[in-house]
Amino acid sequence: MALLPVADALAHILRSAKLSGVEDVPLARAMGRVLAAPLKARRNQPPFDSSAMDGYAVIAGDGPGLKLIGVSAAGHRFKGTVKPRQAVRIFTGAPMPKGADAVIIQENVEADDGRITCREPVRAGQNVRGRGLDFRSGEELIAVGTKLNARDLGLAAAMNRATVRVRKKPHVVAFATGDELVEPGAKPSADQIVSSNSTGLVALAEHFGARVSNFGIVRDDLKATIRAVRKAADADILLTTGGASVGDHDYVQEALKAAGVKVDFWKIALRPGKPLMYGRKGQLHVLGLPGNPVSAQVCARLFLVPLLNAMVGLPVPPEATAVLGAPMKANDGRQDYVRATLEINADGSRVATPFARQDSSMQRTFREAQALIIRPPNAPEAEAGTPVPILLLDF
Repeated sequence: MALLPVADALAHILRSAKLSGVEDVPLARAMGRVLAAPLKARRNQPPFDSSAMDGYAVIAGDGPGLKLIGVSAAGHRFKGTVKPRQAVRIFTGAPMPKGADAVIIQENVEADDGRITCREPVRAGQNVRGRGLDFRSGEELIAVGTKLNARDLGLAAAMNRATVRVRKKPHVVAFATGDELVEPGAKPSADQIVSSNSTGLVALAEHFGARVSNFGIVRDDLKATIRAVRKAADADILLTTGGASVGDHDYVQEALKAAGVKVDFWKIALRPGKPLMYGRKGQLHVLGLPGNPVSAQVCARLFLVPLLNAMVGLPVPPEATAVLGAPMKANDGRQDYVRATLEINADGSRVATPFARQDSSMQRTFREAQALIIRPPNAPEAEAGTPVPILLLDF
């Protein structure tokens, strides 16, 4: 059976992705969430004409000698009216008094015994922030589909929004399979290794907006694997690692079928990550990732992250470009994702240099990489300096 191309596999997965529901969350918990309803201002900002400087509120062209009749401070406006030949001491952000239409900065004023002398004239509107200068009530300021950052949240607060309507976090259930695995911190036997896949994949899923339930390690037992799959039935995505092949101790495919999951495809024209498996049951998407740590992480970057994005209304993470820092051999029929370091030239261009060894068990090089060089199937030899597509890993 021919291996499925990466692009076809991703398109198949995304075709069945549905937007998650919505919920209202307070601003304090909205960082990184995706907006599900447009944010419109509930007030003008500023809500009144205000002073942009510390100085004196005056009538433009009135002077130079003026009588000081009061003070306007932030939160404490002057309640009277400025008339000709009068001035009010004013501070930055304070409301402009009635009658005044300009502010002369304090550096340009001499004050003495209740009177001020202006050293230079001011024009109408000088040093005044007009009502609604920043935004006006009813204006749409943040659009649907925005992944909210700190600047968005600051603006939302200024709009007098205490909560925002966002897409619900997709619920991801994750478990690793294998009698050879122990949890981090445990003491492995002579035949065991420490499980790292769940830790890395859970962190990746949470970073991209998922709510994750980590089921830990499921032993190489068909009944135990079926129980774990059924326990995940109400999730949006089930993420498994290991056990997806057809060896004597690989039970994930059999367990999925026993639990009613239709396996759509298995084996991708991909390196690392050929034994990726995808299936569905109702709203549940199942991604069976390889057991090798780098293979699992690369597959998660290629398929899990776009699926999570689609569920909250974000686009597929884009590719970038770089030039090779070293030559690369011709590729075979699988699409290669090659770990590489990145350097930035003085002109801002990127140089991607592949690691000499690309074994899918080597997590150290994956951690030290900043990008994956994408080598299409049957790509010819490429010399240093050749432009190539890359996926950035430092997101």
